[in-house]
Amino acid sequence: MAPVPDPNNVAGGAKRDEATTKVPSKDPKKKDDKKEEDLSEEDLQLKQNLELYVERVQDPNPELQRAALESMRQEIRAATSSMTSVPKPLKFLRPHYGTLKEIHTKMVESDLKKMMADILSVLALTMSAEGERESLGYRLTGSEGDIGSWGHEYVRNLAGEIAEEYTMRQGDESSIEDIMELVKQIVAFHMKHNAETEAVDLLMDVEDLDLLLQYVDKTNFRRTCNYLTSAAKHLPGPDDMLVLDIAYMIYMKFAEYPNALQIALFLDNMQYVKQVFTSCTDLLRKKQFCYMISRHGSTFELDPEMVADDVDREALQDIVNNTKLSEGYLTLARDIEVMEAKTPEDIYKAHLLDGRASSGASVDSARQNLAATFVNAFVNAGFGQDKLMTVPSDSTSGSAGNWLFKNKEHGKTSAAASLGMILLWDVDSGLAQLDKYFHSNDNPIIAGALLGVGIVNCGIKNDCDPALALLGEYIDKEDSSVRIGAIMGLGIAYAGSQNDQIRSSLSPILNDAKAPLDVIAFAALCLGMIYVGSCNEEVAQSIIFALMDRSEAELGDPLTRFLPLGLGLLYLGKQESVEATAEVSKTFNEKIRKYCDMTLLSCAYAGTGNVLKVQDLLAQCGEHLEKGDIHQGPAVIGLAMVAMSEELGLDMGIRSLERVLQYGEQNVRRAVPLALGLLCISNPKVNVMDTLSRLSHDTDSEVAMAAIISLGLIGAGTNNARIAGMLRNLSSYYYKDASLLFCVRIAQGFVHMGKGLLTLSPFHSERFLLSPTALAGIVTLLHACLDMKSIILGKYHYVLYFLVLAMQPRMMLTVDEDLKPISVPVRVGQAVDVVGQAGRPKTITGFQTHSTPVLLAAGERAELATDKYIPLSPILEGFVILKENPDYREE
Repeated sequence: MAPVPDPNNVAGGAKRDEATTKVPSKDPKKKDDKKEEDLSEEDLQLKQNLELYVERVQDPNPELQRAALESMRQEIRAATSSMTSVPKPLKFLRPHYGTLKEIHTKMVESDLKKMMADILSVLALTMSAEGERESLGYRLTGSEGDIGSWGHEYVRNLAGEIAEEYTMRQGDESSIEDIMELVKQIVAFHMKHNAETEAVDLLMDVEDLDLLLQYVDKTNFRRTCNYLTSAAKHLPGPDDMLVLDIAYMIYMKFAEYPNALQIALFLDNMQYVKQVFTSCTDLLRKKQFCYMISRHGSTFELDPEMVADDVDREALQDIVNNTKLSEGYLTLARDIEVMEAKTPEDIYKAHLLDGRASSGASVDSARQNLAATFVNAFVNAGFGQDKLMTVPSDSTSGSAGNWLFKNKEHGKTSAAASLGMILLWDVDSGLAQLDKYFHSNDNPIIAGALLGVGIVNCGIKNDCDPALALLGEYIDKEDSSVRIGAIMGLGIAYAGSQNDQIRSSLSPILNDAKAPLDVIAFAALCLGMIYVGSCNEEVAQSIIFALMDRSEAELGDPLTRFLPLGLGLLYLGKQESVEATAEVSKTFNEKIRKYCDMTLLSCAYAGTGNVLKVQDLLAQCGEHLEKGDIHQGPAVIGLAMVAMSEELGLDMGIRSLERVLQYGEQNVRRAVPLALGLLCISNPKVNVMDTLSRLSHDTDSEVAMAAIISLGLIGAGTNNARIAGMLRNLSSYYYKDASLLFCVRIAQGFVHMGKGLLTLSPFHSERFLLSPTALAGIVTLLHACLDMKSIILGKYHYVLYFLVLAMQPRMMLTVDEDLKPISVPVRVGQAVDVVGQAGRPKTITGFQTHSTPVLLAAGERAELATDKYIPLSPILEGFVILKENPDYREE
């Protein structure tokens, strides 16, 4: 028997000698080193030992084999624990990889063969050819032992090979059970060693995220969920929703309710929201949830299941209804000392300009007064006092009345409505002060008062529905301006509420043959707002019929664009749900067909960051068409709507729009500034500011107007000095051109909106949640700006008031357990993305310490600078309830 293995041995030996002489010759440098020291004592010893083991493994005696394998395993394990360089044993065993493979194939099935497979699996880490997946193959035939003992690098490599193998087996539809066993081991290993991101990636690759729930514990669930929620933005549907579902379940498992609530709101899943309320027993935490829901703008009814006690439930419902918003906002204003009312002149700062512009402004023109009305309304929004409309009643001159009459017919509508804006969110005194206008004989004033009532109630819900009671009876009046005032008021007051009572009164207007086009257009738009993102079939049907009934001439009317927009808003952010309606839209008259298609597409995928849809929209922008086509405008705005959801997409969107500017047709160029305005709304990025500044002097006046309005939008509520300076210079540059000057004034009003306390950004909660009603308001304004001359500069300038839907205080206000404001120190700085980073990295950088209430600019985050209190919300924005920390000890 003895001579049988001999030839093998010789072959092995010969091969070995060849190999050992070959290895150094590949790299002359190494050869020189070898000559000098040739290998240290230990290395030489190790090398000889390993060669001995390789020979021993070939010995027929199983006992010797076992001892050799055991020793080899010891050596490899001792070395693989650190992975800075290729471990020595692996390096010395490289030449014998082939030999060992052959031996393995010849071995009989036994636990020895399994041990051999284990060792080969580790050797394959550095040896196997690309794409062979040998490491995994040997692992599956090897013993079931603990994989972690072979070191991290080995586990990582296995995970990579499993992903490839899984994809292949899915193709062949073969069983994957053996892999899944291994996956469980790897995930458990990763979760134990702070590599949550890798565990999640592996489970995504093998499409079995449900496994995560078994492996997360309270030390790593936060990091895991952070990674899941940030990865969701970059996944294609329906995976993104699935990932968020898992994150929601994990948060619920560890009773981390505020985070679970955020995900429930993101998924727009009211069932989940309800679950958060029923699972949580602490009343104070429920109050915090209510603040979060009210900030998101969802209409939400609490039932006895969620909050058992009637008194408590009423208190909580008050918070959801946002009734405390005005109070909180004014607390902030008093703290920052900006209660003093400002006049339009304070904003224009004409004295800073050289002579010619300031002298031309003394003429009292209706258009300039109208601009001043808007500036006054936006700047003093929510403060309850100003110098034009709310003058103390005892003054005999009654200049409040005077200002109203300094405006022409339809100008009076905006002037009366501006009173609603000044008293924003303060329903009781708002309705009391607007009441006097209802007794007027002048239709535009009544229309303005109706719109004002809607604005005062914007975002504030009330059990007795004052807005509906007041506005309902005016919907079917004779005068179309009064009807539009009432309809628009309802749209603003009940945006997102899905109120069926309003639907039953507005739907008939859409299909009324006698109704004027503008009334129909506003009715469709406001129905879209009230049912925003609800995919409501009946509303969709009425708007589709209204579109089909329009004559050729009516389709050319600028206001007709509000019909497809109303339809699009029904599907805001709802992705695939739009497809059936999009099919129907292909049967429309060709004048509106493409416009409708683009609007539906851009609304349905708004805020999703869907790359494929961005490409579709870009392709539309690149076409060179005849003059009459208007569908490219919404395509450009759609580009911004889809790409605005995360930072990377946003920067790429800005870059793509630069190209569109250079190569696009005129009607595409007119929409580019508006798209830039949407991408950076209330977030004045310098590069975008410069582009818009350049476009504001464009030879095409439509482009210039859009750029000026967008300068206002990107600086909205920031008091940005650089933009304010640009707009002042533009006001002197365009002092002869009434239309452009009007746009400059409006933009100035935007920049100083709420004296710098407001933001228009539809995103909140650290840019995670997108408020659908806010986006609806902004998008409506942008669509109106696609035809400035006939809408904003025509008689429908009150469309500007739709922005009120997006206006929110950019504050962080801390309140105690009785919901009374308290002042605590907080650090405010630039937010840092810490997803997937090791340890406990700082979440903000370059911070300053203030005491609350504080203002948060775009991209800023706050954290408490004291341990005395514990915040009940993980995200410090808006109203945050603080609970005293029981473990706190005064220093």
